[in-house]
Amino acid sequence: MSPAGGDTNTATREATKQEPRRGRGTRSASARVRQDARTGLSLISPTFVIVVVVVVLPIFWTVSLAFQNVRLLNLRTTGVIGDYSLDNFSNVLGSAGFVDALITTLLYSVFGTALAIGLGLMAALALRQPFKGRGLIRGALLLPYVAPVVAATFVWSTMLNPQFGLINHWGTTLLGWDEPIAFLSSRSDTMSIFGFDLSVPTALVTVIAFEAWRSFPFAFLFLTARLQAVPDTLEEAGQVDGATATQRFRHIILPQLLPTIAVLSVLRFIWTFNNFDDIYLLTGGGAGTQVVTVRVFDYLIARGDIGAAAAQALVLAVILAVLVTTYLRLFGRSEEAA
Repeated sequence: MSPAGGDTNTATREATKQEPRRGRGTRSASARVRQDARTGLSLISPTFVIVVVVVVLPIFWTVSLAFQNVRLLNLRTTGVIGDYSLDNFSNVLGSAGFVDALITTLLYSVFGTALAIGLGLMAALALRQPFKGRGLIRGALLLPYVAPVVAATFVWSTMLNPQFGLINHWGTTLLGWDEPIAFLSSRSDTMSIFGFDLSVPTALVTVIAFEAWRSFPFAFLFLTARLQAVPDTLEEAGQVDGATATQRFRHIILPQLLPTIAVLSVLRFIWTFNNFDDIYLLTGGGAGTQVVTVRVFDYLIARGDIGAAAAQALVLAVILAVLVTTYLRLFGRSEEAA
């Protein structure tokens, strides 16, 4: 009995000695966790401050201005808390030209996005197989996207000029045009197709073409990267089974590209919907090309109505959020499952 009791007492004393050590270890671990947390907060605090100052505060300031009667004359005396009302929104939504500008924005965004992705897909497929000089051509295709927008719009304006532009010169001398076409200042022109006279919104089609030309290299980069990740064995198996090139593209390549195309559609639509500089530099918003962003600029600069400009920008943001959310709910899950 005594040896066993002695062993028990010895184990009890050892456990009693180890308890303070465990307590000290737990406290030191907690101190390290708190120190790591403070270090992490100190590291992210500069980024947090920058985001708050550059992003969050301007958003709140814009929302505040949208509900106040603010003009350039009384901007200095306007505070965050003021006489809030819905007058700016009622005036903006009921003003002449707002619905037309919104429809123009939607047409510009949808067709500009679709054409940019379509051109990027064709370029990616055309340059998929290796050949001599492929790298040089791929690099050249990026020029529209990396070129300064001021230089690109100047080149297009010069080429499309009805007096001395290269396009009108070729059209009148080689294509049999009766007269030069004012691509950037004509609201609409009549075009005869198969004996039917159709009215074409010339300036709007031109700025959509410019947007597609300038943006397709972005889609080209994404789709080229995705094509390089497609296993060659899939196409080889389809070719062995006797599938044509069209069938291989439809049933093998296209399903692999659909998730990337979905992401590109969302990104390009958002950027095109908010685009301002292209249209303003090409047409100034005239000839039926006034989008909502140009309209916001006109209210802000030409009229000096800061409250109405902020209200239009807020309406534009809400419409864009609704459209993107609807798209993601309708197509996001299916693309994610694919």
